[in-house]
Amino acid sequence: MLFLTSLLFSYCKPRTYFLCITNPSNREPLFLVCKLSFLLLVQMSQQIQKTTANGKEMLSNPRLLPLEGTSNVMMKQNVSLSCHVDSGSPPVRYTLFKHNKKVSTLNRPDLTPGLFNLTINSESDVGEYKCKAENNITNGGKYSNSLRFTLIEPISKPVLSSLTSQAKKGQNVTLSCLSVNGSLPITYIFFKGKRSISQPVKMQKREAAMIFLFINSSSDFGTYKCRAENSFRNNTKYSNSFNFTLAEERRHSQPLIISLVLILLLFVIGFALAIPFFIIPSYKAKKFKSTRPSAGLTSTMNAEEAEDDVIYAEIEPVKPEEEYINISVIRREDEEEKRTCATVYSKALIRD
Repeated sequence: MLFLTSLLFSYCKPRTYFLCITNPSNREPLFLVCKLSFLLLVQMSQQIQKTTANGKEMLSNPRLLPLEGTSNVMMKQNVSLSCHVDSGSPPVRYTLFKHNKKVSTLNRPDLTPGLFNLTINSESDVGEYKCKAENNITNGGKYSNSLRFTLIEPISKPVLSSLTSQAKKGQNVTLSCLSVNGSLPITYIFFKGKRSISQPVKMQKREAAMIFLFINSSSDFGTYKCRAENSFRNNTKYSNSFNFTLAEERRHSQPLIISLVLILLLFVIGFALAIPFFIIPSYKAKKFKSTRPSAGLTSTMNAEEAEDDVIYAEIEPVKPEEEYINISVIRREDEEEKRTCATVYSKALIRD
């Protein structure tokens, strides 16, 4: 059986009717012929849509490009966007959109590009931008590609720091470098003296770049620095200098000071405890002995006084213990015969 292909065109509106009847017994080769015919019709239909009955051509899709040739911008910078079509019938009306909101409209009597001037005042001004081109025969217009600017900002001087400024041999330490200002990404490199000690570290976020060091010898206690740079031209900044201090230099003096303080504290506590238990009782005992009568027994009267008069001293009871007291015995001389007076000592026991 033969196959039949019927092509019908209607020029009143851009329509294409396609009918392909194939032989059921030999379907595959005829199907390929139908497919090729369909592709040809599609191409012809597109060409027909570009040309109307009056001979006017529809617009091609516009292209949106930065006039400066780069999408990198800075704050407060003036930029220009060009929107143009390659083909189509003028006049052309161009409309610029930012985040799907209309910004400005330009009319051109020919196919010259529409130029839109902008000022980057904030981060929202970086985009996304699109433009639309319309003429009298293009229904709905044609939209361009999307365009987004990249905001670049000079970086600030980076800060090099560490969790500790003291280290000892055999210790692992960390160095971190951060620029708080500047457009991302930022690339950091670490140095010891003038020698690089790390590969470039590219940070896509506002975070510090870090490296880990092992303090192996005294030469590792050198001067460290870091360098930061971004896409902003001729904007490389170096950080402050950072040095580690050898922790062993203070290792012996610090325990010695602590020991001396503890010894002094113990001495003060001991002295404070000795006052009520030893010093005060000893002082009271000495004061009491100084107020008691002398242990030696002496005569309180002249030996030449009469021997018959005896004076007894009053004894004040103190404690039930053995004590000695003075008893003075005075003998008077006889008028006829004088004799030497003697002092007699007696031992007195006081009992309760």
